[in-house]
Amino acid sequence: MVKKTVSRSAVLGAVVLSFLAVPAPATAASHGPAAAAPAAPDIAGLRSVLSTARRQGAPGAMARIDDHGTVHRVASGVADRGTGRALATTDRFRIGSVTKVFSAVVLLQLVDEGRLKLDTPVNRHLPGLLPDDAVTVRHVLSHRSGLYDYTDEMFARTVPGFEAVRNKVFTYRQLVDRSLRHARTGRAGGAYAYSNTNFVVAGMLIEKLTGQDVGTAYRTRIIEPLNLRDTSYVHPATALPGTYARGYLTPDEAGARLVDATRQTASWAQSAGALVSTAKDLNVFTSALLRGELTSSTALRQMTRWTTVNSTQAYGLGLRRRDLSCGVSVYGHTGAVQGYYTYAFTSKDGRRSLAALANTSNNATVLSTMLGTLESAFCGKSAARRAAGPAGRHEDVAGQGRRGPVDEG
Repeated sequence: MVKKTVSRSAVLGAVVLSFLAVPAPATAASHGPAAAAPAAPDIAGLRSVLSTARRQGAPGAMARIDDHGTVHRVASGVADRGTGRALATTDRFRIGSVTKVFSAVVLLQLVDEGRLKLDTPVNRHLPGLLPDDAVTVRHVLSHRSGLYDYTDEMFARTVPGFEAVRNKVFTYRQLVDRSLRHARTGRAGGAYAYSNTNFVVAGMLIEKLTGQDVGTAYRTRIIEPLNLRDTSYVHPATALPGTYARGYLTPDEAGARLVDATRQTASWAQSAGALVSTAKDLNVFTSALLRGELTSSTALRQMTRWTTVNSTQAYGLGLRRRDLSCGVSVYGHTGAVQGYYTYAFTSKDGRRSLAALANTSNNATVLSTMLGTLESAFCGKSAARRAAGPAGRHEDVAGQGRRGPVDEG
């Protein structure tokens, strides 16, 4: 699929013309800041970040850096509080909103194939789904649709909200309907406002246009071509395959016992956050994406047309840019699903990638600390002299209530 997608020159020529005919959104910048060369990774600093996350409440934390063929692996703490098994960098885990990048890649491949246009209304492919034709595919992928995030209501109370949906299986339409009960948060094409509803709609588009369930689309278009042996879409099954890290959800009440959230359908998330993977596979994936191995160069340019989020972040089409303290920008996504925090980012040339995990969630302090894995991996020892600052409001609620920041997606 990878080679097939990028070799269809006739199709891509038509796609290029269609892209050129579409003006860029007024809020989007077409490129990021001038690139700075990453310093050598600070492995001692990385180890310190992970140890700090453990002291702050994470049962375990780990990271893997793939850097120009050199691999660095660091792990601390346990994968299973019951057995005491040590966390390993080879363990599988739920990647939460990093799934959104997979969904965006599939849709951009469909654009490459001439089966989808970014600036057509969602309702053209999914008639009657949304109240009007104002919302386009581009709006959905860039979180500029104005669609209310149904998880805000679903997880207003962290543990009760999670237990209410742990074993439920939702249809996509049921999740969209939950969103449509609420007023829009803004006009279509307006300001960036993160919403899981957008990538539920993305999943519906994938299934309508491919005639496959999203799990099959991920497998045939990304997982198998990249040989991601430990990546899978297990929904609606509740068990993780192979050897995995258990995930522990922090209750809203201070001092309450952690809740083992490992087994769940993740049906509340689906194409917005239900994939399972490993640090190695995530590094292969983000690197391949930025190297142009998954889409045409034209499609990748569309993914990296940035809308400003705040002073250190911008969002493209299912892809986030983070601007680090040393002037280096990295590209990927974060993920929060009950029991797991994930960071998966790569350099602009795809030659250095980091994937990091803490097996807890709803812990704002741990979340902010884990941002330091990016600083250590891409800024090196100079990061130790800079305060990384808070991670910022994380936006993908993922069963985290309102006690701390929610996943920025």
